[in-house]
Amino acid sequence: MNDTNSGSVRAAVVGVGAIGGLLAAALSRAGMTVSAYARGATLDALNAHGVRVIDETGALSSIPVRASDDASALGVQDYVVIALKAQALPALAARIAPLVGPHTVIVAAMNGLPWWFTHGLAGAIDGVPLDAVDPGGAVSAALPPAQAIGCVVHLSSSTDAPGVVRRGRGNRLIVGSPDPRLDAPTAQLAAALAAGGFDVESTPAIRAEIWTKLWGNMNMNPLSALTGSTAEQLLDDPYTEHLALRMMEEAAAIGAKLGLHTGMSGPERIAVTRKLGAFKTSMLQDFEAGRPLEIGPILGVFPELGRKLDVPTPYCDAVLGLLRQRAENSGL
Repeated sequence: MNDTNSGSVRAAVVGVGAIGGLLAAALSRAGMTVSAYARGATLDALNAHGVRVIDETGALSSIPVRASDDASALGVQDYVVIALKAQALPALAARIAPLVGPHTVIVAAMNGLPWWFTHGLAGAIDGVPLDAVDPGGAVSAALPPAQAIGCVVHLSSSTDAPGVVRRGRGNRLIVGSPDPRLDAPTAQLAAALAAGGFDVESTPAIRAEIWTKLWGNMNMNPLSALTGSTAEQLLDDPYTEHLALRMMEEAAAIGAKLGLHTGMSGPERIAVTRKLGAFKTSMLQDFEAGRPLEIGPILGVFPELGRKLDVPTPYCDAVLGLLRQRAENSGL
């Protein structure tokens, strides 16, 4: 890797939406040479105007990027930042593989469990692809897990139009590698994101951070999409609150088998969610907008891991079955 201030470090962002647009802008501000893999209206907008970011004051800035729908034309990168909706990655992985060389670091900035999560885990599931996020191992074949690191996003943003990102609340990113051999490029990425304006925390325990975030939303997301209810409505009803807690208990039992602990109880995490008020989860927003749902990465991974680890997951199983039918019957 090279000095980020030289502009010679190359980073490609795949998925220049609400999160990917902010990441692309930050890396460009930090001095990296940033390109974007995009298609359709987003590709046209990026080539015409660059990434446009509306900040908290309403001010608009434009950051030029080189955009293409041909990964080979963009070439091998130092970093490939994947900020797609996670369910889109299996169909796209082979197309973006030309961005990845033997020394490329792949940054997963997506919801749910990433495809690389089992790589290097102790025990029987070490390196075993999870069909919920990596059907048949196709993603791992195109994007080597040994070259991947994690980026946990704790902020909100939205897209006003293709290539136009509006900042929301929060500014925190947690970056880390599951493999100490990637510590140096991970630190370089963290420094670049901080220089680009994010509040960045580096951690050697990135799996635990990913797990903890997912544990906090693996119930509210699917239950809200099933019912159309806000998180507050779900938690105000004793029956759906009970269901949410039972789902978290199943997930926590799986985490314990993997050595991943959240540091709080289910009721304590529910209390945190209550403080957020009557918000619509991202999955409910996607459902109402007619967008595909992140079913596998957010919920489907738990029954699959449960089967592999001999942990019963009857509550997660039931909600997963209902959610799949809800999505299928709605054309999602």
